[in-house]
Amino acid sequence: MHRLTSILPLTLLLLLCYTATKGQTCTYTISGELKDRGSNTPLPYATVYIQETQSGTVADSLGQFTIPGVCAGDYHLKFSHIGCDTENYFLQLTADTILVVFMAHHTELLNETIIHGKREDNVTSVSNTIGRRDIVTQSSKSLAGVLENIAGVSVLKNGSGISKPVVHGLYGNRIAILNNGIAQAGQQWGNDHAPEIDPFAADHISVVKGAAALAYGANALGSVVLVEMDNIQSDPHLHGEINYLFQLNGLGSVLNARCEKAAKWASWRMSATLNARGDLKSPHYYLTNTGKREANVSAQLEKKIGEKINTKLYYSLFTTETGILRGSHIGNLTDLENAINRSIPFFTRNSFSYGIEAPRQTVQHHLLKAEVNRLLKEGNTLQFIYGGQLNNRKEFDVRRSGRENIPALSLLQQSHYAEGIYKTIFGTNLLLKSGIQFNYTDNSNNPETGVLPLIPDYRAYSAAWFVILQKEFKKLSYEFGARYSLRQLNAVTISTTLPRKIERFYHLFHNYTLSGAVKYLPAANHKITLDAGYMLRPPEVNELYSAGLHQGVSGIEEGNRNLQEEKSVKILLADDFSVNNKLFVQALTYYQFIRNFIYLQPLQEYRLTIRGAFPLFVYRQTDATLWGADLMVTYKPTDRLKFQLKYAIVRGRNAAQHIPLVNMPADNLFASAMYAFPDVGRSKNNTISFNGRYVWKQTRLLPEQDFLPPPNSYFLLGATAGTQLGFKESELHLTLSAENILNTVYRDYLNRQRYFANEPGIAIELKAGYIF
Repeated sequence: MHRLTSILPLTLLLLLCYTATKGQTCTYTISGELKDRGSNTPLPYATVYIQETQSGTVADSLGQFTIPGVCAGDYHLKFSHIGCDTENYFLQLTADTILVVFMAHHTELLNETIIHGKREDNVTSVSNTIGRRDIVTQSSKSLAGVLENIAGVSVLKNGSGISKPVVHGLYGNRIAILNNGIAQAGQQWGNDHAPEIDPFAADHISVVKGAAALAYGANALGSVVLVEMDNIQSDPHLHGEINYLFQLNGLGSVLNARCEKAAKWASWRMSATLNARGDLKSPHYYLTNTGKREANVSAQLEKKIGEKINTKLYYSLFTTETGILRGSHIGNLTDLENAINRSIPFFTRNSFSYGIEAPRQTVQHHLLKAEVNRLLKEGNTLQFIYGGQLNNRKEFDVRRSGRENIPALSLLQQSHYAEGIYKTIFGTNLLLKSGIQFNYTDNSNNPETGVLPLIPDYRAYSAAWFVILQKEFKKLSYEFGARYSLRQLNAVTISTTLPRKIERFYHLFHNYTLSGAVKYLPAANHKITLDAGYMLRPPEVNELYSAGLHQGVSGIEEGNRNLQEEKSVKILLADDFSVNNKLFVQALTYYQFIRNFIYLQPLQEYRLTIRGAFPLFVYRQTDATLWGADLMVTYKPTDRLKFQLKYAIVRGRNAAQHIPLVNMPADNLFASAMYAFPDVGRSKNNTISFNGRYVWKQTRLLPEQDFLPPPNSYFLLGATAGTQLGFKESELHLTLSAENILNTVYRDYLNRQRYFANEPGIAIELKAGYIF
């Protein structure tokens, strides 16, 4: 009797489960195809797996798959392919469903149209994109360091902890960086002021090289860097990832956590990063006082109101403390002359340290964005965006009498941005995109430094209107755009001569931009783009009014208040094609003429101040020409083997004086080879790769144009090995990488601290990423 009463509940439970199962509809079919996100070609024999049923299938030779007999319900699908990171997809199945899944097989070929899936974003743009997994793999690097893997992008450095991107020879005020759609404010004018952006918060980072940059303002004279986040998936379950990196050189650690969920009240995503390291080491000595601390957080909310309104709210906080090489700050002229090109920098310690002392920088940057998208009749849309930023920067010099904790530069900047955009389609596939933009910036020096400010207090007001027309006709796509902006700059300076007095200056700039582009598709695997643009850029406040020691670059900078607007004409021709889905080629050439080109010229002069002795740099203006080419070739003889080559050249010339321009990147070549091993049990996507970077000596420079001749050419060897362990509802990614394996002694021309020290030596990194 006791045994019967024990079996009866179990029997009833089984009967209930059976009845429930019989009541379900299990005749639905999930089918679709898998494509390479970069080349838009099929991915044959990819694996499709349903977590809840622990079943799946393999796609055919055309990348197509079918899974019949699936019950209605919520499912998590996993898509995997040789050489690709696993793609996860949440599906609420209520009927037969057809999916088109894009996987990052050729990430080097990604472009903005494929990333966003929106025609109006960049029909004819020339761009390159880095995806989420590549960003995570390079998590020890800054934003500029991540972008360096794109052909045509170099890095302007100030030591090992501060860098910013150089695109086709232009950088700083000529590169617009958009953080989640908001132009990055702050003190972006300084070569030692890295963008206050955590790459971990991004899902993809892109460089737009052509005239499609028109909508982003005058700072897009060179190119536009887009740091963007994907929309949050409509998955009601909690998902995320935890990433950790250990860096042997500098004994650094990076920890990032990110999670997201689609709740009923709103969809949300959060990300937080901690980054810390000590002194880096060159092959023969420690780079004293090159430690770094970083703590970042971001939050994103998305809410759909009815069927026609989508809202988004985004906030990020970036905080950092960065040490400046101690040997770059010298007390007298004699020691400064001896320090430049010295084999071992002054003040070099014989031991490692996590300590950060003067000279150093601290930065805190807040960004808040609110966005509302309204769907109107006939597919027209209206978009409103507000962006607010607050930037607090302090720079600390080596100062006597215990005053090293008093900043020598203390700047507080707030900015407010508002934008409205209207999009509509006329007739047969003619798209109109028009918008108005307003921006206000208030920059002030905090009166705690006890020294004259490097740049003055100022307020800047700007208003702009732009229109873009796009048309597709058979194999041709056209784009034409125009932009007009009005900018007022009010500056309050302190005279550099005695007796001191307050001086006020007012500037009003009228700027306009015209652009046009055409894309031709002679075949499905071939694209030719011709792009041309005319743009004006007004001088920034640092170019006009810098006066004093710029601590971060260990130099004295002097502005020129008589500078005029830059006027640029750029023509770009790009040719992308593939052969038999094995050979992929991207070739690009460009020519740019800039009237009144503003540049920072090092003078053959050292200046002694109460804070030490420093080299002198002055802002000058001339007519300039820049031209060059980018080339990327990828060859994949089999699914498991891939070779890649990237080559870039830039030529810059002072057209008025017929001499080279300074700070132009040297020719550089990057080559890599990767092999993917077969899966073994849970271990998938097992890869090993080797890469080499060769940078030529910058020979196009006159001796009197710099304090030292450009450094010699150098070669860097690197390697990476990785695997992916798959579990039922999670993945573990493991990667071991090494850079400068040969421990090469070298200095880079685009690093301002090349005057004082070598670059870091071998760097070994271990990365682990858990995705759930």
